[in-house]
Amino acid sequence: MAISHCSASTKLAWILALLLILVTTTIQVHCQSPPGFISIDCGFTNTSAYNDSITGIQFDPDSRFVEGGLSNKISAEFIAGSDEQQKTLRSFPNGSRNCYTLPSTTGTKYMLRATFTYGNYDGLNKTRDGSLFLFGLHIGVNFWEAVNMTNWDPSSTIWKEIITVAPANSVSVCLINFGSGTPFVSALELRPLQDLMYPFVNTSVSISYFRRIRFGAATDFITRFSLDPYDRFWEGWPFTYPWIPLNTSSRVRRLPGDNTFQVPEGILQGATTLDTNYSFLEISVGVGPNLDAKNLQLLPIFHFAEINSSNPSRRFDIYSNDELLFADFSPSRFQADSMHQNGRFLHNPTATFRLSKTRRSRLPPLINAFELYSLVRMDNLTTDSDDVNYIKEVTKHYNLARINWNGDPCSPREYSWEGLTCDYSKSNQNPRIVAVNLSTSGLKGGLVISFMNMVSLENL
Repeated sequence: MAISHCSASTKLAWILALLLILVTTTIQVHCQSPPGFISIDCGFTNTSAYNDSITGIQFDPDSRFVEGGLSNKISAEFIAGSDEQQKTLRSFPNGSRNCYTLPSTTGTKYMLRATFTYGNYDGLNKTRDGSLFLFGLHIGVNFWEAVNMTNWDPSSTIWKEIITVAPANSVSVCLINFGSGTPFVSALELRPLQDLMYPFVNTSVSISYFRRIRFGAATDFITRFSLDPYDRFWEGWPFTYPWIPLNTSSRVRRLPGDNTFQVPEGILQGATTLDTNYSFLEISVGVGPNLDAKNLQLLPIFHFAEINSSNPSRRFDIYSNDELLFADFSPSRFQADSMHQNGRFLHNPTATFRLSKTRRSRLPPLINAFELYSLVRMDNLTTDSDDVNYIKEVTKHYNLARINWNGDPCSPREYSWEGLTCDYSKSNQNPRIVAVNLSTSGLKGGLVISFMNMVSLENL
């Protein structure tokens, strides 16, 4: 009897322990970020990471990804209701270029997102004082886009995204001071993509987010992870008559082997169409103040799936402004069709697109999702990787702290490091460091061997 009594107690204890382990494990798994996700809360001063309360994604402090800058908090009046990452930021009042360096895998395709919430952190009301508040972004050594916060609501968030290929074992994003406001950033997020996704992106071409829209009835303004495993932002599209939302609980599938865009099924299960008395649907996303409309080159991607179960005829033409892109298109029933012109960038200053019902169609057009990107040329070459490594060893050895020794040493030319002379004579090859001038730098100790390893160095 004693053994039996002891056994029952032991079993209960083991069951409780097992339940505790299972609950703990479930919580830990829920809080783990997907492999390859790098999420940085800029200006966050705590030494340990935290998990976002909505997505469960882990965010790290930014101290190990950047040198320089100042940690700031947004004004107390804007704290309530702000996302965790938007409550702090890092500003860069000194230097013309300041860069974050994020670890990556060479040749891997990534989506990089930067978010900006001013929140009147400096008490100067810069977004509302009537003056120009503008700074730039570089992806690596190439211009990405400008951030224009002139006349912007200080509590609102601007986000920029770019899809790019990592040129080395790190990706850098740099904030450029144009002399019209102090650059700052609230958060940075790096997300690996599959190699087959966005096939027109390569080492020479990146694409910058212009709009990414989900149609149909959506409860949230932004849909992201975990519905989208790549954590892309999908904006809801507001609709009023004659726009009509459609939704289905039926499966909407991709063609086997079609991994080009991987639009989440939950987004494809929604769509927008029109009252049957109307014949065309127009998407006008507008060109913001950050972009030069005359020289803008846009890449539209249309996502369709017929989710009307009765399936009468639906056929329409697809236009970019007045240019016909696809004639007499009919969406497949409960199957995703993604339409784009094989990476062709279009001149469309008004960023207007139209779906027009054809004569033999019984129903007006329908659309499930839409992506629009602008061209980012990756023409500038980075400094030779060996030279970069050796000059960084020199910097570390002598504990050099020069304001503009940030980012790539030679590229682009206008932001090359003070005291370096670089050779750009071979247009199709990476620039090399040929001279280093560290006079009046207060150096102490012997000559670091890294100088000897710089094979192009001619003058020290």
